[in-house]
Amino acid sequence: MARGKATRRTIESYTLSQINKTIKAGDCVLMRPVERSKPQYVARIEQIDADARGGNVKVHVRWYYRPEESIGGRRQFHGSKEVFLSDHHDVQSVDTIEAKCTVHSFKSYTKLDAVGNEDYFCRFEYNSCTGAFNPDRVAVYCKCEMPYNPDDLMVQCEGCSDWFHPACIEMTAEEAKRLDHFFCETCSPQAQNKLHNSHATSRNSDTKVDTKRRRRN
Repeated sequence: MARGKATRRTIESYTLSQINKTIKAGDCVLMRPVERSKPQYVARIEQIDADARGGNVKVHVRWYYRPEESIGGRRQFHGSKEVFLSDHHDVQSVDTIEAKCTVHSFKSYTKLDAVGNEDYFCRFEYNSCTGAFNPDRVAVYCKCEMPYNPDDLMVQCEGCSDWFHPACIEMTAEEAKRLDHFFCETCSPQAQNKLHNSHATSRNSDTKVDTKRRRRN
């Protein structure tokens, strides 16, 4: 006689003995890769279920892809901690979970005082079949017209408020950090008049320089 499919039930949370952490739907986790030389997989838990006895616990996940795992590959504006929320769903054993992590919105990530090993950010959804992104375009900055990479140092023009990479304006990072004021080529005539009539300011007064975040060990 054929055996019926084993009944499974959804559970609200589960405590991982290997890391002493409790997981629930909506949490983001780092999962063991097939090849140990590869970085951990990043996933969002959609559901947790177990067999009738509460064993054989599995997580239904939605994978985050790293830029290098996408069809187009990693590009210059992709941050080192950037991931894409994909349409790729899977079911895995809870035993493959190695840590919990946080996938921030892009805006929240850029406001972090320090970035830890468990911090990631996502600004795109990714179609793993077509390679399409949603949204399919984002704001661009600088003369190079690239989207913002939160790992990169940028300086803001006090005239037009656009942001610029030091290298794109023939400046070193150290020179950019020492700026008191910055006006781009388009705004520089206006800048000369403004600075001529302004009072002297201290070295650290109003310079708008976005520096790379410190990482927690």
